[in-house]
Amino acid sequence: MWQGQKVSVILPTYNERESIRQMVLDLEAIEYVDEIIVVNNNAAEGTSEEVAGTTAVEHFETIQGYGAAIQRGFKESSGDLIALFEPDGTFVARDLFKLLAYSEDFDVVYGSRTVKEFIWQGANMGIFLKWGNYAVAKLMEFLFNTTSLTDVGCTVRCINRTTLNEISPHFTVQGSFFGPEMMVLTILQKHRVVQIPVNYTKRVGTSSVTGNPVKAFVLGLQMIWLVLRYRTLSWVFPGKFRGANNLPQDHQDAQSESKPH
Repeated sequence: MWQGQKVSVILPTYNERESIRQMVLDLEAIEYVDEIIVVNNNAAEGTSEEVAGTTAVEHFETIQGYGAAIQRGFKESSGDLIALFEPDGTFVARDLFKLLAYSEDFDVVYGSRTVKEFIWQGANMGIFLKWGNYAVAKLMEFLFNTTSLTDVGCTVRCINRTTLNEISPHFTVQGSFFGPEMMVLTILQKHRVVQIPVNYTKRVGTSSVTGNPVKAFVLGLQMIWLVLRYRTLSWVFPGKFRGANNLPQDHQDAQSESKPH
């Protein structure tokens, strides 16, 4: 529990058999973690055996894709605060403390891997990935006139249950560019968001996406298209992505009056 709120941590997994157990153990050592959810997204053989014997609960998502796995984790989680990490060795469990601390003032806390001082030696954050993520983040920041953003592809993030319920009906992406969609939706609904630097270390094994320059380039184009599409749709259809917190004031007042006192 963190400040009286139950904390869930979601770990989507596909090709992290060699590193997932250590990540679970590191999270188990943090007293504030109440629930660890592993989403097996057609993961490498032996992954379930690595998770077995820990307190993590494993769920299976057969629809292939990062977004599909994360959304399954959201549905299975029961926490008031839901954090996301990847169990590939690139992130450190102790950064959860940062997320939780900022969650007291913000609805969503996004991690950033592009701050030089937090990029460890051997991490897969070359000039293309770093500045590509930075450029798309700044495009999003500019088009939506929002808080300072420096990374759109970082899995590490924490969202409160109320905000998740607001944005989840609008999820459409099941693939690798789900992260930017989640960011755009929280911005469009005017939730309180902030992005903070997190540690980014050397991966155990090879990423199926960022480890391939061609796939990484295509992913970057998909992210740019998503940002431009959502900006255009929000202009053409101003109420399309509205959540309950963004209803017209008279509608909010009517809802408030209808609630028991």
